Order: sequence, then structure tokens, then C-alpha cells
Amino acid sequence: MSNYFDKYKRTFNYDIGRMTPMPESPFSFRDDDSFRNLVESIRQYGLLEPIVVIPHREYNGRYEIVSGVRRWMACKDLDYTNISCIVADNMNRDEAIIFMVDANLCNRESIPPTEKGKAYKLKMETIARQGHRSDLDETCTQDVYKLKSAELIGAENDESRETVRRYIRLTELIPELQQLVDEHRIALGPAVELSYLPEEAQKAVYEYYAENEVTPSYSQANQMKKRAAEGTLTPDALRQILEQPKPNQVETIRLPLEDIRKYKPKATVSQLQDFIRKACEHYAKYLRNRDRGAR
Repeated sequence: MSNYFDKYKRTFNYDIGRMTPMPESPFSFRDDDSFRNLVESIRQYGLLEPIVVIPHREYNGRYEIVSGVRRWMACKDLDYTNISCIVADNMNRDEAIIFMVDANLCNRESIPPTEKGKAYKLKMETIARQGHRSDLDETCTQDVYKLKSAELIGAENDESRETVRRYIRLTELIPELQQLVDEHRIALGPAVELSYLPEEAQKAVYEYYAENEVTPSYSQANQMKKRAAEGTLTPDALRQILEQPKPNQVETIRLPLEDIRKYKPKATVSQLQDFIRKACEHYAKYLRNRDRGAR
């Protein structure tokens, strides 16, 4: 990745207090175990890889961090006053944004789904703003261009074009639902379906979760999406869908197959199921007769 900006760069130590992350960045800072490990590594070995900065748009001796916000935060945590930087002072804004997205996607161990979606969307919009890329067909329509951009971004991140588009759909969710996705309370599939709902319907889904701590399955989210497209997703219809029992919420009884097969050794699974039902019916009849005889 360094070859991308080698022609622009110069390296020096600079006042850590006169730097700030790029405002366009979709990535949040988390003081987690990974960050604490980074702090300890810098404490022991120093900053082994300089951060990348560009001059602030208003400059005044300030810089914006293109790559290395976590390293910058770790150095602040360790009370560094200066930090080693690579200054890409001839990199334009769009180049800096794309570099910032790529650096985070490549180097961060874990990125929440909605942040990944925001990053993919930001890169796609930046590519579009730059004009048609040389590695894309300049004769493409806007829709086809978006598809080719998604395919390019997916290839760069070892994901399919459709996966990239699914992550980008997460940016259409209200913040409350985005948080549930990042907390792994709503899976990617249902979340994508929910992203097609109007804002009021999404709020109703979140309110139902807040009341019941129940999130929709893919089937339920898909039903809501279809009803919304038809214009029939009323508040009552939405609640009825959310109140449908999920397969994993239906109570079941599990019995070891060996415990049943000893009564019918050569029976198939289907025959054993029928045998259990008939045995239950027979035993229930026995209990009723016994109760009548005891009166």
C-alpha cells in the first residue's frame, strides 16, 4: 500500500496535539483489549510504523490523520508529545479518503458490520466523485458503474459484489437498529431486509425489541419488506409479523434415538415418530380409563 503515496510523502516528528482524525472517517475508536495490547506494544518497543497525515484543510499548522488513528490514540495514552508521521502533502482529498478506507479495512482486526458498510459506501461515492476509473468501463451507465464499483471494492477486500452491496444497505438502518447489528443481536440477512422499511416502521421494530428483547428472523424481516413494498405494512400488520413464533422458539422434546429404537429395532425414523405418537395416545387412553375406574 505504501507505493500508493510514495511520490507524495515526507517523514518527520510532529506535535501530537495538533492532529485530528479525518472528519469523513466512518471508523469509531474503541478502548478494547486490542487497543490495550497496542498501547503496551508501543510502551515496550516504541512506535514502529509512522502514522500517515495530510495538511488540515484550514491548515494553521494542523494535520488530519489518514491512517493510524489507533496508534495516535495509543501514543496520546502514553503521554507522547511528538509522533513520527508520513506527510502526504500532495495527496488530494479523494485519494486520502480512499487510502484511509483501504488502510483500515486491511489493518484492523475486527470492524463492526455497519462501519464496514459505511466504509464501502464512502469509497464507492468517492470513486464516483473522481469520475470514471481507468479500470472501469467508461461507457457504463450510472447503475452499471455502481455495480462495477461494488465488484472492484469486493475484489480488493476478498468479498463478492453482492456482499459489498449488502453491507452498504446497513447504512439505511436507523442508528438504533445499526447498534443491534453491531452487537450481533440482528444478523446481516434480516438487517438487510429491514433496511428497506420506511423509518417509522424501523422505529416500530426497535420499539418492539425494547419491549420484548426479541429481534426479527430473516423470514419475518422479509415479510415486512414485502408488505412495505405493497403499502400494506400497517402497525398492526408489523406487530402480527413480529409476534409469529420462530422455529428456534418452539419448544421441543429431544430423546436419544437409541432409547426409542430398542422398542422397534428395524423401524425407520418416520416409523419411530408414528410409534411415539401412538404410544402417547395409548397411554393417555389408559390414564383416562384408570381415572374413571377410581371414581
